[in-house]
Amino acid sequence: MADIKIPENKAPQNLGTGRRKTAVARVRLMAGTGKIAVNGRALEAYFPVEALRATVTQPFVVTGTGDKFDAQITVSGGGPAGQAVAVRHGISRALLTIDANLRPLLKVEGFLTRDPRMRERKKYGQPGARKRFQYSKR
Repeated sequence: MADIKIPENKAPQNLGTGRRKTAVARVRLMAGTGKIAVNGRALEAYFPVEALRATVTQPFVVTGTGDKFDAQITVSGGGPAGQAVAVRHGISRALLTIDANLRPLLKVEGFLTRDPRMRERKKYGQPGARKRFQYSKR
C-alpha cells in the first residue's frame, strides 16, 4: 500500500517493544524479504494456530510492507494469544521508527494502543481476586 524506502540515515535495525497482559515482545526489524523468527524459531513453528499468525502479521498487511522487512522477535511471559498481540504491538511500533507516515494506518486499526487489561491480584484471606469463602451463619 505505502511505498516505503529505508532512509540511509536510519539505523539498519529498528526496534519496538510490545506488551499485552504479562507478555513482553522485543521486535527488531531489518531490511529483508519477509522472514519472521520468534525466539529463534520460524513463525509457523512458534505460532502453530493460523489465527495467531494472522494477528502477528496484521501490521505488515495493513501497511503493505510484508516483503520488505525481516523480523527477529524475542517474546516472553503470558500465553500464546497474549504473546501474539504483544508481537503485533511491537511490530507496529518498530514500523513507526522506520516511517512515521504509517501512523494513521496503524492507529485506525488500533495496533498502537497498549491493551491495559491485566489480571486482578488475589486478595489475602480469600481464595481469589473476587471469590469469597462461603459464609456460615452458624
